Amino acid sequence: MLAVQLGELVGGTPPGVDEALDVVAGFDEALAHGFGRLGEEQGAALTALAGALAGSPLGGPVAEAVEKVAAGSVADAHLVTLAGARTALFGAVHDALAGHLDAALGRSRSEWEAPGPGAAEAENLLSGCRSWLGELAIAGWRGVDHDLVSASDQAIEAALAEPRLRGLGVLLDGLAAELRASCPVATMGRLPARRWSDLWARGMLLSHPGTPGQAAETVSGRLLLLGVDVHEHSTAVQVQVHALLESAGEPPRLVRVSAGATKVDTIVGPAVWRLLGEHPVLLGALAERRTVDVQDVLLTGGDLLWDDGRAEAGDVADPFATARVQLGEALAAAVRPLDRHPVRIAEPVLLEGYTVNGTALELDGRSLGIDLDRLPASGPLTPELVAASSACIGLVRWDGQWRVQPLAVQATVKKKPVEAHNGDWALGPTDPKVVKAEARSGDAVAVLRERAGRLLRK
Repeated sequence: MLAVQLGELVGGTPPGVDEALDVVAGFDEALAHGFGRLGEEQGAALTALAGALAGSPLGGPVAEAVEKVAAGSVADAHLVTLAGARTALFGAVHDALAGHLDAALGRSRSEWEAPGPGAAEAENLLSGCRSWLGELAIAGWRGVDHDLVSASDQAIEAALAEPRLRGLGVLLDGLAAELRASCPVATMGRLPARRWSDLWARGMLLSHPGTPGQAAETVSGRLLLLGVDVHEHSTAVQVQVHALLESAGEPPRLVRVSAGATKVDTIVGPAVWRLLGEHPVLLGALAERRTVDVQDVLLTGGDLLWDDGRAEAGDVADPFATARVQLGEALAAAVRPLDRHPVRIAEPVLLEGYTVNGTALELDGRSLGIDLDRLPASGPLTPELVAASSACIGLVRWDGQWRVQPLAVQATVKKKPVEAHNGDWALGPTDPKVVKAEARSGDAVAVLRERAGRLLRK
C-alpha cells in the first residue's frame, strides 16, 4: 500500500456513517430496555430509525412497525421489519466503508447477483426460533433471566438437528450461551448491546421464510496462499485462509478457505492445529508455504467450501512475492446483503517500507493503527516481530477507525532478516523453546482423545 493510498484510507470517514451508527445505537438501547415497556426516549429512537429509512423501499413498512410496537402491538412481522431496517442501515455503513477502502486500494469487486429461490424450509422450526427472539425483544436484555434463556432449548435443538437450519441453530445457541453466562443480565454494569443486537437481528432474518441464500459456482484452479487468520475461543477454533484463486482465462480472485473444530478451554496455543488434522493438504500448504491445486470445489461469494480430497499441494510459493505481483489486480467477491456489516470487513493488503511507532505503522507522515490483540498464540508472530518489521501482509479492518491485523511480517532481528507467518506452525511448532514447553506440558489433544475413547468403550 503506497503512502498516497494510506492517506486516502485514513483521511476521514465517509459522509453519513457516524449519523447512521448513532441511529443504530439508539435502536440497540431501545432493544436493551425492551419493546414491551418503551419509554419516551426509546420510542424516539425507533422513530429515528423509521426516519432514517423514510426515503427507501423499507420506509413504509418500518414506519408501520414502529407505530405498532410503540402502541404495544409487537408481532413477528413487525420485529422482522425492524431487524431488516437495522441490518439495512449497517449495510449502508458497510458499503460506504468498503467502497472507501476499495477506492484507496484500487481494488475491483464483483457485482452482487441475487440467487434464485432456495429450497422450502421447515416453517414450524423457524417459527419456534422467531418466537423466542420475539420474547427477548419484548423483555429486553435487562429483562433476561434463566427461565427466558431456557425457553430457547427446544427451538435450538430442533434447528441444530435440521441440516438446512444448522447455521441459524449455531447462532442462536451461541446467543443463548452468552445470555445464560450473563444471567441475571439486570445486574451487569455494561451490556455488549451491539453484539447481542447483531445476533438478534441476524437471527430474526435467518428465521424468516424466504431469506435469500448465496449463489454458488463450481471452480477449479490454483490457490496462492496469502495468510491465515485464526479465530479461537474456549469451545471452538476456526482458521480462515486468505488466498488468490487462479483459473484459466480469468483474473485472480480473492477467496477465503475456512476450517474449524470444537475444543475445550485447555487446548490452547499451537495445540489447536492438531484439532484440524482432517485437513492435511491445507495445513501442509500453510506450514510449507505451498500453492494448492483444487478441482471442482464449490465457491459461494468469496468462500471456498473446502474438501481436502479435491486438493493437492503444489510448488513452494512466497506469499510476499504473490502479494507484490498479483494482489493489486485481484478481483474481490461481492458481499450478500445479509453479510454487509462493518465488522465483517477484512481485506488483505501488502504494506511495505513503513516504520512502527508503538501500536501504529507510519509511512511518509501517514499513520495506520495495528491490531495486536488479534495475534494468535498458535503461531510465531509476536508484537516484538511486528515492531521490528518493515513489510506486512495483513487484513484491513474497521472498528471506528481503520486498523491492520498482521498475518505475516518480514523483519530484521539482530541484523538478520526474519519472516514469520501465522500458519508456520500448522504442522507443529518450529521454535525450539515452544517445542520444549509442549514436551513438558504433554499433548493435551492426545490425552483428551484417549480419555474420550476410554469412556466410550465402557
